[in-house]
Amino acid sequence: MNTPEWLKPGIYGAVIGAVFVGVVGFSWGGWVTGGTANDRAMAMSRTDVVASMVPVCLDMARSDPSRADKLATIRAASTYQRRDALMTAGWATMPGTDAPDRDIAQACLAALDVDRSPERAENAVDEG
Repeated sequence: MNTPEWLKPGIYGAVIGAVFVGVVGFSWGGWVTGGTANDRAMAMSRTDVVASMVPVCLDMARSDPSRADKLATIRAASTYQRRDALMTAGWATMPGTDAPDRDIAQACLAALDVDRSPERAENAVDEG
């Protein structure tokens, strides 16, 4: 079969163009594979679930009768053990679950801001 002379450069151009578009699309164009998109979606949904559970954790901490003792225990723990102390306190165990969640405990710990000074009365006056 005799192919026309102009067909060969056209095929080379199409192949090189397709490779170029693929490289540019995946590196700068924001294209991702299905697996990467799924991984990102799962991570975002996990982040949203954790963020939605932080108010529940804070409410459990506020309504706990032994809040002061548990906060003192959390404050006494070293920085890298505070999450475990909060999990032991039971505030990271969401209603309907049996075990505490580490990600919720970490987010709740950040929201509790246990490093600030202990709570003072609302009408306390700072005399200087």
